[in-house]
Amino acid sequence: MTKPLEGTRIAFLVTDGVEQVELTEPLRAVREAGGEATLVSLKAGPFQGFNHLDKADTFTADAAVADVTAQEFDALVLPGGVANPDALRVDEDAVRFVREFVSLDKPVAAVCHAPWLLIEADAVRGRTLASWPSLKTDIRNAGGTWVDERVVVDQRLVTSRKPDDLPAVCSKLVQVFHEAAEQGRVDETSEESFPASDPPSWGASSIGANRPDASP
Repeated sequence: MTKPLEGTRIAFLVTDGVEQVELTEPLRAVREAGGEATLVSLKAGPFQGFNHLDKADTFTADAAVADVTAQEFDALVLPGGVANPDALRVDEDAVRFVREFVSLDKPVAAVCHAPWLLIEADAVRGRTLASWPSLKTDIRNAGGTWVDERVVVDQRLVTSRKPDDLPAVCSKLVQVFHEAAEQGRVDETSEESFPASDPPSWGASSIGANRPDASP
């Protein structure tokens, strides 16, 4: 059985108030695809999941967001819930973490209310997104285009509207994360074969040396 995310590290940025299924379903999809998932929160340790307005399970964050950078991971998942992204978007390190993924062109998946974090990181301008309907005006005011679709992929940004969309978004995020990882491996191989610091063998000095009238 193939594991399309084998060898990849996926960060999940979450805190108290996360909609539990929007964490557990993408987490399951990533792990079943062979990815290594790391739960990142405002601090390492326990945080509270919710089923809508009711407390659900407690989870344990592996790392505090202040202690990690996007360079350590291959992709980012932003689960929703109302309280979860609302708390994260006022934390400077959480916003910085999201902004790093976008600036490095690493894939990001955001579910339901999670695009609030993307807005705070100025990462929706010129992009098309889906979200919970109450974010429609926020996304438009931030320069994005909001659509009422089950799952939307804009370059390496994957977004969806609500928990009912999770089967589609989980399948799509695995695909997008895999394609980005494969492209990264191709880029690394090219860089190893043709390092940017090495002048090509057909550079000006070689051409000059091989001209018939070149000085001995």
